[in-house]
Amino acid sequence: MPAQLIDGAAIAAKVRAQVAAEVEKRVAAGKPRPGLAAVLVGENPASQVYVRNKRKACAEVGIESFGYELPKTATQAEVENLVRRLNADPKVHGILVQLPLPDGLDEEKVLQAISLEKDVDGFHPINIGRLSMKGRQPLFVPCTPAGCLVMLEESGAQFKGAQAVVLGRSNIVGLPAAMLLLHRDCTVTICHSRTKDLAATCREADILIAAVGRAEMVKKDWVKPGAYVIDVGINRVEDKSKKSGYRLVGDVAFDEVKEVAGAITPVPGGVGPMTIAMLLKNTLRGAEIADRA
Repeated sequence: MPAQLIDGAAIAAKVRAQVAAEVEKRVAAGKPRPGLAAVLVGENPASQVYVRNKRKACAEVGIESFGYELPKTATQAEVENLVRRLNADPKVHGILVQLPLPDGLDEEKVLQAISLEKDVDGFHPINIGRLSMKGRQPLFVPCTPAGCLVMLEESGAQFKGAQAVVLGRSNIVGLPAAMLLLHRDCTVTICHSRTKDLAATCREADILIAAVGRAEMVKKDWVKPGAYVIDVGINRVEDKSKKSGYRLVGDVAFDEVKEVAGAITPVPGGVGPMTIAMLLKNTLRGAEIADRA
């Protein structure tokens, strides 16, 4: 029996509707409209598209968006000074610095400059540190891993006592996803390029999150029957039948894995829409934190 399709677009629409309703409730009560500032350094085409999409999403839910663009020649001091100005701006409740930054800029220092209360990407070292500790709560959780957990919840996954495998150990997805699963009482294994018998380890998973950036790496015989499979990967593969000359695939061989998994996300239309939805939710949270300040 084919797997249940975890529709990220539909779940993201539900999250956006909830955020929009809460924003309008705030405004009706006389509270400030949440505001998100996006900082783009350089002219990376992919980053420009991501920022445009985020600004469009903000408009759809009633969140104000503020765009700031710096040339790729911007100095470390110029980027950090802009972040500090945004920290002090009461209209801004979330600050997003689009990554990657141009060569020569210290990404970690820029992220450290963002106010903890406006770190809607969840990458500030203190937020990540709290996420990795028992009994601590970060103010914000990174958007993509948070979206993965919401998708699992919405599709009926049971966490307590489940065997969870995270394929990939990046700071943006793999490591925070593993921490979130651990906080849900899963037994968590993090796999990477040095893992021995990778397929056998993945096959133990009741919950498998693939975030390694290798096209269709996870095959049918890597997946435990009935497992929940979240595919974070977005990879281009050549396809001459497409006008673009390529098609997008995930880290999971979808067509074959769907025949054994219990539930699975597609690519595209799976995790991608959830990332922006969780960013909007985090921006609303930033406004709520400011209310209490």
